[in-house]
Amino acid sequence: MKKCPCGTGRDYSECCEPYISGKAKAPTAEALMRSRYSAYVEHAVDYIISTCVRRGKDDIDYKSTKDWSEQSAWLGLKIIASEKGGPADTEGTVEFEAAYERDGLKDVHHEKAKFKKGGDGEWLYDEGHVTPLTIVRTAPKTGRNDPCPCGSGKKYKHCCYGK
Repeated sequence: MKKCPCGTGRDYSECCEPYISGKAKAPTAEALMRSRYSAYVEHAVDYIISTCVRRGKDDIDYKSTKDWSEQSAWLGLKIIASEKGGPADTEGTVEFEAAYERDGLKDVHHEKAKFKKGGDGEWLYDEGHVTPLTIVRTAPKTGRNDPCPCGSGKKYKHCCYGK
């Protein structure tokens, strides 16, 4: 039994797999969000596309989504907040962070996603607002006339500046 990638601690077969395989429908917006993350981990791109509202399905680039899924090492999902999205609701929002590594670089996808429940009771991903990552400098900025940090002994402006 393997643990579900979505982070609930439950077995995959009892958590997200029934939704991804089509045996069940996610009962909440958060459950759909978790199953969509697991679908990225499991490379179930058809599920990712099928769980979008109709207008969103047309905007998805299948190949890019598949490449991102397959070429990334998925490191974990963190749910930051959920608003509404329960079994009795018709709309909900889930803010989350999905950590992954691709091409040797670690990154975090931070999104506030909106979900809608269709007339058939199925939760669908509607849209998301991605929060850009702010990079904070940990070392002082190198001045143009400072020694180049590469160790060449030249001034920064005559060595690596602008490269």
